[in-house]
Amino acid sequence: MVKKEIKKGEAHDEHNELLENPEAIAESLGKGEAFLKKNSRAVGGIIIVGILVIAGILYFQFNNANKDKKAQGEMFQAVYYFEQDSLDYALNGDGVNDGFLKILDEYSGTNSANLANFYAGSIYLTQGEYQKAVDYLEDFSADDFFVQAKAYALLGDAYVELGQNSEAISAFEKAASYKENKFFTPIYLNKLAIAYEAAGQIEKAIDTYGTIENEYPESYEFTLARKHKARLEGLASK
Repeated sequence: MVKKEIKKGEAHDEHNELLENPEAIAESLGKGEAFLKKNSRAVGGIIIVGILVIAGILYFQFNNANKDKKAQGEMFQAVYYFEQDSLDYALNGDGVNDGFLKILDEYSGTNSANLANFYAGSIYLTQGEYQKAVDYLEDFSADDFFVQAKAYALLGDAYVELGQNSEAISAFEKAASYKENKFFTPIYLNKLAIAYEAAGQIEKAIDTYGTIENEYPESYEFTLARKHKARLEGLASK
């Protein structure tokens, strides 16, 4: 204990000496100046690289914001066609206005292009091109509780059509667990239960129907869940 205290005291004295002694400060500064002179090119290079990195980030953000603004204008007509079920125009454009595929190509990396993935995947699913639907929907991501969960569910639908049950189950699980709510979660749970049954996972299907029955009694899926849960329980007991 005594030795430690002496060392601490010595260190404290040295620290005070550095602060109170102008010659010690000058010597310390001199060492720093010598280091800078000796390594001026390296230090200068580091500073320049840092400036270039910051400038690059700012330029990227500014440029991306401008691109996204332009893309939003292009998206307007494509979304209108989508809502009017003019899916070919929505996807490929009308000769004057760009469709979602052109927006994805020209405005890659923007929020609008990200949303175009969702629309393109939805259209391909409707048109029966299930692998293309998977490709686009997998590239989509959002924080919005409705759109992201819906994208997972559509992805699950595409996998069901492709006969890929395990992938469908994974997608429906994500849809059902993503920001749970009384409006959409029971729908996705119902899809999940059907996928479980198709994969032969009867107990999981029963449990999933049970979740709808217990947690979402006011949902449209409630009656269906009770019916199919009872049916599966009957099958499981045989």
